[in-house]
Amino acid sequence: MKRFLYFFSLTLVLFIVMELHKPVAAQSIPNPSTLNVNDYSDQQIIELLRQAQSAGLSDADILQRAKSQGVSNSQLQSLQARIQEVRNRRSNTINKNDSTSLPERRQLNQLDVADTTKSFSNLFQQFKPKIFGADIFRGKNSSFEPNLKLATPVNYVLGPDDQININVYGNSVANWKLTISPEGNINIPGVGVLNVGGKTIENATAAIKSRLASNNYAIGRGTNVAVTLGDIRSIKVIMVGQVQKPGTYSLSSLATVFNALYVAGGPSENGTMRQIEVIRNNRIIRRLDVYDFLLKGSQKDNITLQDQDIIRVPTYRTRVELSGEIKVPALFEVLPGESLQNVLNYAGGFTDSAYTARIVVTQINGQQRRLTDVVEADYSNYIPLRGDRFTIQSILNRFENRVTISGAVFRPGQYELSEKMTLLQLINKAAGLKEDAFQRGTITRLNADNSKQLLSFNLKDITTNKSSITLQREDSVSITSTFDLRDKYTVSINGAVRHPGVFAYADSMQVEDLIIQSGGFAEGASNTRIEVARRINNANPDSVNSKVANVFSASVDSQLRSGQINFLLQPYDIVSIYSQPGFEKQRTVRVEGEVLYPGTYTIRTKNEKISDLLARAGGATASADIEGASLKRDNISILGIDRNRTDTTEIAKDRKEKLTRLSKNYNKTDSLQNKENLQPRNNYVGIDLPAILKSPKSKIDLLIEDGDVLRIPKQQQIVRINGEVLYPSAVIYSQGKSFKDYVLNAGGFSPNALKKGAYIVYANGTVKGTRKFLFFNNHPEVRPGSEIYVPQKPVRNRNTTQEILGLTTGLASLGAIILGILSLRK
Repeated sequence: MKRFLYFFSLTLVLFIVMELHKPVAAQSIPNPSTLNVNDYSDQQIIELLRQAQSAGLSDADILQRAKSQGVSNSQLQSLQARIQEVRNRRSNTINKNDSTSLPERRQLNQLDVADTTKSFSNLFQQFKPKIFGADIFRGKNSSFEPNLKLATPVNYVLGPDDQININVYGNSVANWKLTISPEGNINIPGVGVLNVGGKTIENATAAIKSRLASNNYAIGRGTNVAVTLGDIRSIKVIMVGQVQKPGTYSLSSLATVFNALYVAGGPSENGTMRQIEVIRNNRIIRRLDVYDFLLKGSQKDNITLQDQDIIRVPTYRTRVELSGEIKVPALFEVLPGESLQNVLNYAGGFTDSAYTARIVVTQINGQQRRLTDVVEADYSNYIPLRGDRFTIQSILNRFENRVTISGAVFRPGQYELSEKMTLLQLINKAAGLKEDAFQRGTITRLNADNSKQLLSFNLKDITTNKSSITLQREDSVSITSTFDLRDKYTVSINGAVRHPGVFAYADSMQVEDLIIQSGGFAEGASNTRIEVARRINNANPDSVNSKVANVFSASVDSQLRSGQINFLLQPYDIVSIYSQPGFEKQRTVRVEGEVLYPGTYTIRTKNEKISDLLARAGGATASADIEGASLKRDNISILGIDRNRTDTTEIAKDRKEKLTRLSKNYNKTDSLQNKENLQPRNNYVGIDLPAILKSPKSKIDLLIEDGDVLRIPKQQQIVRINGEVLYPSAVIYSQGKSFKDYVLNAGGFSPNALKKGAYIVYANGTVKGTRKFLFFNNHPEVRPGSEIYVPQKPVRNRNTTQEILGLTTGLASLGAIILGILSLRK
C-alpha cells in the first residue's frame, strides 16, 4: 500500500510539473476578411506595430493593406482605435513607477512575446501585399504537368532510355520496340545497330527507313514504315537562384520551364518573375517572362527542356506596390523602359470607385520617404522607381448636383440639381403632391461649414407661384403628410358580433358598416339594443360628476340595410352590441356511474335540481352507493382526471395519486407562491344524496349548472390509507373500526407523520380533518370508500454550527456591554 501511495504521489507531481511547463499553443489566425480585432491582446498589437516598423510601414499602410485583404470598414476602425489605445496605455505604463525589477520585466515581456510572435507574424504576413503571379506556382489546382498522351512532336530530340516503336507493314511485316542505349544506338533485329541519339524524331525516322531499304526491305514499293515514340526518358534539370526549393529534379523529357518552376515551388520572395533564364551548354538560350503567360496567355518562351538544363531565377531589380482602388492590388515587377501605365495595365486597371485624376506615390529619398503626386496625363511618362508605393484613392462620397425630396409626393427620392432649379420644379419632377400633403414643408440645407440650417415654406405659396425658392446642392426637402401629424383614426366594436376588435375609421362611417366589417351579428344579437360610446374633449375638470364619455343608443336594420337614423361614427367611438333578453344557449350536465341511463342531459329549466336530473336518468341502480354520490362543478379537472370515465374506483385511484404527488411537492417547496399553486383544489361539491332524495326541492337539493357532473359510484368496500404511513395500502371496510385501526393496518404512522393534520376524503368529495381536544386528536369517522391521508411534518431549518457560534458570540458581547454599563453606574 505504501509503495502504491508513493508511486501515485510521484505520478501526480510529474503531471503537475509537465502542465506548468507546457508551452502555450499558438493561436489560430482567422481569415483577414473575418478578422475580429477585439480577439487580440495588447501584446499582439505591439508585435504587429514592431513588425510594421521594421518593414518601414506606417499606421496608414497597415490599415490600407488590411483593407486590400478584405477586412471590413468597422474592423479597420477598431484596429485603428486599438493601436492608439495600446500606444497610450504603453506610454502611461512606462511613465509610472513599477516595483517590478527590470530583469523581471524583460523576462515577462520575452515570455509574452514568445507566445504571440508566431501567431501575429502569420497575421502580419496576411496583411503584406502579395507578389503578382506567385500564386500560380503555389496553387493546389495548377501543376503544369506535361500531357504524355499527345502525338509525338516531330522536333522531339531522342536520347538514352527513350523507346522507339517501329512498325513495318505492307509486303513485309515487323513490329519492334527498341530502347536507345546510353551511346544513342538502337539495335534493329536482322538489320544492325543504328545511332539515333541527338536526332529529332523526324530525322530518326528517315535514317531508319534508309537502313531498312538498304537491307532488302521494299520501302516505298509496297512496304511502309511508321516510327513513333514509346516510353519516354527522364531528364535532370537543375534549379538555382531565387527559387523556393532549389536543387536537381527528375522530370519527363517533355517537361517545359513552367513544369520545372512548379516542382521547385516557383520564384521565392526575392526572385524575379520576368527574367527567368534557361541555360544550356553554358549559355543563356531563353529568358522567360511569367507576365506574358498571366496577361496574354503566351507561352512563346516556355520551351521544352533537355537533360542537364539549368534554370536560374535571379533577384528582381525593381518592384513597386499598387494598393487601394485597383482591381488587383499586389507587388509588381517593372522592367527597364516600362511606365506607370504598364503597371496599371498589369493590375487590371482601376476599380469603379477609383479616383483616377491623381495617384499618390510614396518614394524612397535617401534616408527617408517622400510623397509625390502623379497626374493622369503623366501615367505613360512616369518611370517607377525602386520601392515606389502607389496608392489609388477612392472618389469622394458626396454629390455635386444632388437634391432629395421625401414625404407626401408621388415619387420621393434623389434628383439632379439643374442650374437655378426651384422648389416647384423639384416637386413637379417628383410627380406632384399627394392629396394628404400638409401646407407646411421644410428644407434642410448645408451651410458653408457643413452645419445644417432649416428653412420653412408655405406649400400653397409655392404651388401658386407667390413665392419661389432656388435650391442648392444637397438640399433635402421634406413635405409632411397630414396623417403623420395625428394619431391613426380607429373605431372599436365588441359584444355579440362574429369578429370584435379595432378597425380603421373612415369618413361617413355608419354603425352598419362597422358591423359588416366585424363579420356581422353573432347568434342571438339584438339589433335594437346598441350603444355607442364617444370621447369627450371638453370635460369640466372641476366637477366631480363630470362626464367621461357620451353614450348614445342606436338601432339598425336586422339585414344591415342603410340605417334610418343615419347615425355616423366618429374617430375612437366604441360600439357595443348586446344579446337579446330571451336568448339562451343550451347548457348540459352529465350523469355518470350507477344510474339506469347515464349520459349527457340538457338543462330544461333554470330551477332544475339534482333530484330532477336523477329522475330523468332513471334513478340509481341496486348496486349504487347513494352516500358516495358527488357533484363536480368544474369541467376542467385540476387533478387531470378524464371526465368521461365512469369507473368511480379508477377515478378515486387517480385522484389519490395526484393528491399524493402534489402534497410531496408541496412539502419540498419553499416558496409560498409555489405552495399555493401546488395545493390541490377540490372541485367536488359535497352533497348528501340520501337527504336530497328524502326532501326533494329543499335547500340541500342544489340547482344544477352548465358543466356539472353527477357521479354515483358503486357500493364501496375498502378504505385507502396514504401519506406518511409505513405501508400505504387499501383495507377492507369494517364497521366499528376506528381511524387509528385503519392506520395500524397500513403499518402505523411514519416518523415524519403530522398526526394532527390527518384528514379523510369521503367518496362524495367531502373532506373532514382532525380536531384537537386538549392533548388528544379527535379523528373523523371512517366510511366505506373513504381515503385517509396523513401529511408530512413541515421541514424546519436547523441552525448550523457557525450560526450557533455567531449567536453565542453576540450574546457574550451583549453581556459584556451590559456589565460595563453597570460597572460605570456604580
